[in-house]
Amino acid sequence: MLSRRASLILIAPAVVLLGLLFLYPLSYSLIWAFSDEELGGWGLQNFIKAWGLYSRDVLFTLIIVTLSTLIIGAVSVAIGGYLTLGENRVALAVLRTLYRWPLFIPFVVSAQLMRTFLAKNGMMNNIITSTGLMDPLAATSFLDWRGIVITFVWKQTPFVALLVAGAMAALDRSTIEAARNLGARRLRILLGIVVPQVGTTLMVGLILSYVVMMSVLSVPLMINAQTPTMITVDMAWRINAYSDYGVANALGFITYAMTAVIAWIYLRQGVREGGRPQ
Repeated sequence: MLSRRASLILIAPAVVLLGLLFLYPLSYSLIWAFSDEELGGWGLQNFIKAWGLYSRDVLFTLIIVTLSTLIIGAVSVAIGGYLTLGENRVALAVLRTLYRWPLFIPFVVSAQLMRTFLAKNGMMNNIITSTGLMDPLAATSFLDWRGIVITFVWKQTPFVALLVAGAMAALDRSTIEAARNLGARRLRILLGIVVPQVGTTLMVGLILSYVVMMSVLSVPLMINAQTPTMITVDMAWRINAYSDYGVANALGFITYAMTAVIAWIYLRQGVREGGRPQ
């Protein structure tokens, strides 16, 4: 009994914070989303209006976040794989030093950096034109959906790569060395031996990145000054321009549904891992 009470006392602060910072705002958001101010009751009017106005933005958000997540996964596996299987000491030292930097930069700063880097007269085009590979008149701006994807990938790849590289470094290298002795190339070792063993860690990192990108406002707001745009921009617009909390929260509920699918996959995988015999 004493041990049970001690356990409850230990988890009480976490439960209180969860209730105050997540469950209470979530409940309040759902009330706003399903309330109908015109009829003075409950209904789906806010969802109908949100879908009618912003269905393209919902699809745009899903495509952007999914595409970014897939690219982040591929780049993270490449970075972690080279850190694990690479042999060039100089390249390894440089990669270990550089790939983590974006991890400590906030999204709003990342968006501002990309605005100056991806603009028509930005640093990227200036570097390319200075090398003679492109005519200055042919320079184009990447401040559109491509800029959002580039920013998300640049910002979130270090987080996932750090998890993946750590998991790869903890693997038993006997199987890797055995595959090398049999003549297997590094790419085959990476995809056939290493990645399957760190698949759970990779999935966790990608799910967390997916949820984070779904909630970012600064990147689409500062980079993509056209339509369609992401749901977070629409939510901010409905609140700031119209004080329409009903539609804004309906859009928020849609993002809950989009992330709930990913959360379900994560929880299902966790249950499977927990149910395996040790």
